[in-house]
Amino acid sequence: MTDLNDWKNNAFGHKFIASFSGGKDGSLALYKSMKVGEAVGLIVMMEEEGKRSRSHGMPPNIIHAQAHSIGLPVYTAAASWADYEKVFINLLETAKNQGAEVLVTGDLDVPAHGCWHDEVTQKAGLKLGMPLWEMDHRQAVEEFIDLGFVAMLVTVNISLGMREEDLGRILDHEYVRELEDRGIDPSGEGGEFHTTVLDGPIFKHPLSVRKGVILKDGNYAFLPLELN
Repeated sequence: MTDLNDWKNNAFGHKFIASFSGGKDGSLALYKSMKVGEAVGLIVMMEEEGKRSRSHGMPPNIIHAQAHSIGLPVYTAAASWADYEKVFINLLETAKNQGAEVLVTGDLDVPAHGCWHDEVTQKAGLKLGMPLWEMDHRQAVEEFIDLGFVAMLVTVNISLGMREEDLGRILDHEYVRELEDRGIDPSGEGGEFHTTVLDGPIFKHPLSVRKGVILKDGNYAFLPLELN
């Protein structure tokens, strides 16, 4: 039976694999876990064609550039939604064979019972670590910024109060206040926006990127990034 009290602290003293989207929450969770445990790699799930990450739509070269700067290998696989869980568990089992004992994720708000990550880690024989679980949203964002992380908005949901002009903005304290004034959760936890982290205390060097042409799909607008 899962001990919920351990979700925040399970990485302590253990080797772990981190679920990594390249965004702010995953990066903060990785930072916190690297302070108390040993990272063996990053798990990144790709869309079926393998051209974009499943969660944030980042191309493989951006993900690998982040991983290279952090100094960790990438465990990656392409999957449809139909076989996502099976492929994800296979990656967890591969990481376990490399010494991982815990899966770390950047979730803030997940149910105490019926948590998908808890279910798949149990199937793979790993524990679950969520250092940001139940953390105050603004506190998480402010800690991220105060630590020196640099994150750029790359996806926005127009139906949730975001604007196309938000794409390319850097998440700083002034922008957090602006989002709150607009009635938007500055953590983007409701799917309002996604970010790509370009620098921070776990990075050996910043990523140098150029902005592509904004793409639109229904309620969403996307800012492609390319490495310089």
